[in-house]
Amino acid sequence: MSAQAVVKVAVAQFNPSVGDLAGNVSRIEAWARRAHAQGVRLLITPELSLCGYPPEDLLLRPAFLQACEEALAACAARLADLEGLHVVVGHPRSWTGSGDLRTRSVIVPQRVNAASVLAGGKVRATYAKRELPNYQVFDERRYFVSGRELGQGPVVFEVDGIRFGLNICEDAWFVEPARSAREAGAQVLVVLNASPYHLGKVAEREERMAERARECGLPLIYAHQVGGQDEVVFDGASFALNADGAVTARAPMFEEHLMVLDVSPQRVQGELHPLPPTEAQVWAALVTGVRDYVGKNGFPGAIIGLSGGIDSALVLAVAVDALGAERVRTVMMPSPYTADISWLDARDMAQRLGVRYDEFSITPMFEAFKATLAGEFAGLPEDATEENIQARVRGTLLMALSNKHGSIVLTTGNKSEMATGYCTLYGDMAGGFAVIKDVAKTLVYRLARWKNEQPTRRADGSTGPVIPERIITRPPSAELRPDQTDQDSLPPYEVLDAIMQRYMEDDQSIEDIVAAGYAREDVERVTRLLKINEYKRRQAPVGIRITHRAFGRDWRYPITSKFRA
Repeated sequence: MSAQAVVKVAVAQFNPSVGDLAGNVSRIEAWARRAHAQGVRLLITPELSLCGYPPEDLLLRPAFLQACEEALAACAARLADLEGLHVVVGHPRSWTGSGDLRTRSVIVPQRVNAASVLAGGKVRATYAKRELPNYQVFDERRYFVSGRELGQGPVVFEVDGIRFGLNICEDAWFVEPARSAREAGAQVLVVLNASPYHLGKVAEREERMAERARECGLPLIYAHQVGGQDEVVFDGASFALNADGAVTARAPMFEEHLMVLDVSPQRVQGELHPLPPTEAQVWAALVTGVRDYVGKNGFPGAIIGLSGGIDSALVLAVAVDALGAERVRTVMMPSPYTADISWLDARDMAQRLGVRYDEFSITPMFEAFKATLAGEFAGLPEDATEENIQARVRGTLLMALSNKHGSIVLTTGNKSEMATGYCTLYGDMAGGFAVIKDVAKTLVYRLARWKNEQPTRRADGSTGPVIPERIITRPPSAELRPDQTDQDSLPPYEVLDAIMQRYMEDDQSIEDIVAAGYAREDVERVTRLLKINEYKRRQAPVGIRITHRAFGRDWRYPITSKFRA
């Protein structure tokens, strides 16, 4: 082998669909043919690219695993005519080897998270993932057994004189799997990944992979998927590092891409795409989440209850970017307490974006509810009950339109509201997908301002802001009683969001937060609201995760609990 050997390697950063085995095989084949036409000798696909990630309890079905085995064989056969090309495919595999799986009182599932090398129409080698994450949104120990427990060692294969060692995602966050590959002769480390996006995750990945490259003294290629799957989104941004940890190539974020690299044992070279600013990343994550949830589930479009407030305005702008104006419908449902400027601003924004806009007054239905309940409520003051009736009338109307026309209702509640219960069950929480469920109110404002700074083409052909400025600057209000503002019931959002982040995302105690300078009254108020509203969050629709801890897969607190610290 020549020390100057150079191999053209590519990463297929693409968007698989969970369970669409035939479709994913076709996608892999298309990327492989495109890469082969460019002289690529090794193509790397993401983790579990054959079946999509995460397949969750599909993995518990023997029929699913059998179908994956058949799809892998079909994939190898369809690539057989691509002479000289090796393709690494991620897939689940039933384990039939000799490993002792009965070393614990519970039988370990006989499945591995695998990566296979396909060439010449055959499966040439298969690697079993060794480190199984079981934190945040990951639950891999429920489904897989580690290759280490099965006695499976590293997999190293050669392409045109260069030896490549396989790791899968979490493996590369630890020393042993990469070191074992190097000791088995690997000169370049290949890492297949399906790592859900959250704020700061891209930099964290690159930092950890740089540590691994330096520790092993090997160049590293990080192949990542892109797209939305239920509440998680994958950002792409596949990259490559030299042995000194320097990033030498990076694919763009949130788009499919073939990243072509020139690889030698000494270095990796390729195109280096810059990382977008935080607001641009979050915006792309939300757009990706909406586009793929609506598209992959076959909804013809989306319906949004437009209020004239900033949350629904933000959701509308995201939805139009994701689906196009022709697939988005808005409905304004004024009540006796809706301000005139709310009507005007809602109409203005719908016109700027060119979406269908309708107005249905809820006053007759609200009055009918009150008349029906008048005897029951006699002598009792009006309170949140009457406010919630209005929200539930709106929810009923939106769901009726959804049922009749098939479009999904996108809810508009933000993370600050979800945390404190400032939302109504079967009212503004009614819908199919919660777009900004993990976006704190302060970030909502940042995103709205960022969007208005972008050169956006509006429906009339002009270019300019799509969110009316008054929507951003006016005090937020649910408009469910006279002269209502959010701050009547909640601390200022700058305070609320900071407390929420420290307590809910970072696991700080009440005493720690008070010691950081926050008023005890505010801390105890916010954390109390957070705890007593768990029952609401359990009944909320799924929504897009953009922080390292969202209300969803990685928040599993009991509804019934007396713990208050």
